[in-house]
Order: sequence, then C-alpha cells, then structure tokens
Amino acid sequence: MRWSVRAAMGVLTAAAVAVSVPACVQERTAAAPAWCPTVAGHQVECGTVARPLVAGKPELGVVDVGYAWVKRARVSEPAAGVIAPNPGGPGVPLISHAAEAVHMLSTGILDDHDLLLIDPRGTGVSDALDCGASERDYQLGTREAQRAMVARCGEQLGEKVTGYTSAATADDFNAVRERLEIPKLVLYGISYGTYLMPIYAQRHPETVQSIVLSGAYPPDMDSMQRPNAEALSDALRRICERSGACDGEAAVSDLRTVNARLRTAPLAIDGPHPMTLTEDKFGNLLFETGTSGVGADPASETLLGTLPAVLRAAVRGNDIPLREWATAAGAPEPYENIDLYLTVACNDYPTLWSTDATVPQREQQYRAALDRAGDVGAFSAAGFSGAQRDGGDACIRWPGHDLVRPHQVTTALPDVPVLVLSGDLDAITPDANGLLAAARFPHATFVSVPNTGHVPDMEPTGCVAGIITRFLRTGDPGATDCVASVPPIAVTPVTN
Repeated sequence: MRWSVRAAMGVLTAAAVAVSVPACVQERTAAAPAWCPTVAGHQVECGTVARPLVAGKPELGVVDVGYAWVKRARVSEPAAGVIAPNPGGPGVPLISHAAEAVHMLSTGILDDHDLLLIDPRGTGVSDALDCGASERDYQLGTREAQRAMVARCGEQLGEKVTGYTSAATADDFNAVRERLEIPKLVLYGISYGTYLMPIYAQRHPETVQSIVLSGAYPPDMDSMQRPNAEALSDALRRICERSGACDGEAAVSDLRTVNARLRTAPLAIDGPHPMTLTEDKFGNLLFETGTSGVGADPASETLLGTLPAVLRAAVRGNDIPLREWATAAGAPEPYENIDLYLTVACNDYPTLWSTDATVPQREQQYRAALDRAGDVGAFSAAGFSGAQRDGGDACIRWPGHDLVRPHQVTTALPDVPVLVLSGDLDAITPDANGLLAAARFPHATFVSVPNTGHVPDMEPTGCVAGIITRFLRTGDPGATDCVASVPPIAVTPVTN
C-alpha cells in the first residue's frame, strides 16, 4: 500500500551496472522483444505469458505479462536459487529497472542465483494500465480531487476493474514460473512487494524457497494508520536524540502545533508544482516522501533531517522554510503507474466502511470511524487519514465488487525461512507493522535497522546487504548486530 521505493532506486541508478535495451538471449521465442534488457556478464531471456484479465470471463480479454530472466554468471553450474523481486508501488515496473535490481544484488549472489524480473500486470511491458489518472496531479491535488480521480478511474474500467488485484498478479508470477519450469522461487518483496509476496506464498506455497520482506506491513494493517503516525513522532525523537541537534519532544510538539494551524489556515505553495498545504497534504509529504531513502547517505541533507528546524521556524511565525520544505517534498518525478496503484489499492486494502454500502452510507461510516478515533499521533484523525494516498477515504467512491480482499484470507503461510527488515526511521512501513508481518510466518527473523527510513537495504555500511546475502544463500541471516554500526543521519541544528 505504499509509496514506491523511488528514493532507494534513485540512489542505485547512479551506481548501477550498465544495462541497455537491445536483444537478449531468447530460448522460447524466435526473436527477443525490443524491451528486453542486456545485463553485462549475464544471459537474459525475455518473453510474455498470456493471462486472462479476469478468470472465467474470457470476454474481458487477456494480459500479456512480460518477464526478463537474468541467468547466473556461472551458467555451467545449476542455479542455487531464482530470486523474484518486486520493488513496490503497486504500480512500479521492474524490467525497465533491471540495472537497479541487479545492482541491489551486487554482492556476488548472481554468480550462482538467477534473477527473475516480472512487470506486474498493468505496469511496464505487461499491458500498462491507463484509466486517465495522473501521478503528479494525484500527488499534489486536494483530497477531493484525489477522490474524484479514483472514481473516474473505476468508472472507466467498468467490469475490467476486478482484473487488477494482488492475487491476480501473484497467479501471473506463478504462470511465468511454470512457463520457465522453475521449481521454486526466492521471493524478495520491497514496500508493496511485502504485501504481494505473502499473497503469492499463500496461493502457491509449494513453490516458495524462502522470502525476504523489506519495509513490510501485514494485509490487515490498521485502517487508521496509527502506527505510521506514531512512527513519525518516534522518528523525530530518534534523530534529535542521536544527533544532539534538537529536542525530540519539542519537535513533536511543534509538529502538533503546525498541524493544528494548517487545519484552519492552509498555506498556498507556489513554484513549479503548486499545492495547498493542508494538514493532510503535509502529513502525506511527511511520512511518505519525508522518510523515504533516509540513511542511504547519512551525511547528506534530507527532508527528515531538516524537519525539526523547519517546524520550529513555523511555530515562531516564519513559514519560508516550511514552504521550501514542502516544495522540495513535492518535487520527485513520477515513478509508478498511478492508475494501477489506485486500482489495486481500492480493490485490495481494508476500508473504514462496508464495501457493499452506498456512497452516502460509506461516508457516514467513515465519519463515525474518525469521530471514534481521536488524535492519531501528532495529527487529527481526519488529517492523517486524508494523508494516506491509498487509504483513508481515497477509495470511498470506488465501485463495489464481489472481491475477496487479502486480509479476509486465512490460508496458512508456508513454513519457509523468512527475513523481515525495517528502518527505525520509516513511517511508511514502521517497525510495528514489520513485526506484525513477521509474526504471520512460522519461522521469521525480524531486524530493525537504526538510522534508516524506507527502505533499509541500501544503508552505506554494507551490513544489511551482507545479512540479506547470507540469508539468500543459506536461509539464515546469521548475526545481525552489525546494524548498530549504521551511522545517524545529519540533522539541522535547532536554535532556541
């Protein structure tokens, strides 16, 4: 349900191995598709698998699911495993980011492991979905504009809307596995991928070798997102304590004060991407953009590291730093297919209303839930609920369909090795949600990585990469105490 790992992928891009887009090794078709990546030192096989858009309804058409199978460097030896990652979203394609995916596993694991890149249905080369939504407009628009965009998308898709679920994507992945005759997969989920991969494991347990979940959350997450709001306050306390540059409790108090003011007196933000900074918009920028990619370069200035000083200035009546902060937070370029993001979110995630109710009934149920909630962290319930791009009331006008949502499924998960990682500055998928995700498996190891946000894989010491590599090879993460050496992030000093 989360923001894609655009920050982590952006860090990787600069250091990624060379990947171009001419022909690749192709065993099952006469010619390689034009989109097939070339990865230095590796054979790559690409193709598509035709899948029904909606099972049992052939009249609704098919989806051609694209894959790129990056073979291990030592092809003369049997593969020790086949790693199948998903980088988040929902809505993030993977094949066009082959360079980043390979670099993320640049610790030698691809010497004897294959890498299977699949564009989820509705993204990239897998018949990218277009229901008229705009990621930039959705990110910066008002909540009403977001609700209207979601409603138009659902109306445009009509009956086809039910074809875009995490369960359908999981079955697509298994169809690709079957086509390639791969006995088992090592599932590697990041952000939304930590939601998708357990669904795959529930539906196809006998095909799972092991699972890595980085930046994880459970399917039955709190619909009010209290852990996320509380994690944002915890992140402020932690960066202040570890840096000595500010007082954490004062920063949380300042956040509460600024939120209360934005509730009644929003700020107009000008510039290349204008927006109205309300409590909900500020909350969205804070916990999604503000804690993404934190810790990848500890010495560099980050949105989270500057936040305590920005809040203090705003409390004192100087909104210039706050305007600059919001402008920077709203600047990231579109990265995911927002059409698929909205469709999967509205089809799959828990809601604060009954999905078979009418829209007026849903609105009444939603308001009642807010009234019961009280404050959520340093926010009002309405403010933080509205901060959720894929939660709160974003999907309140989504068409009702007879779909079983993942949190309603009780099928046991396979008893395989599982590693769950979380950054302790992450408010998108906080430690509390990672612990819940780990608890769903019979044998899972949970590791909280200090001084990192969403997600911790690319912290600079190599500790986390080493833990992941050992786990991928052996199913055992080994000693994890090296995470204590991950350095704190830079924090702008707050002057009293």
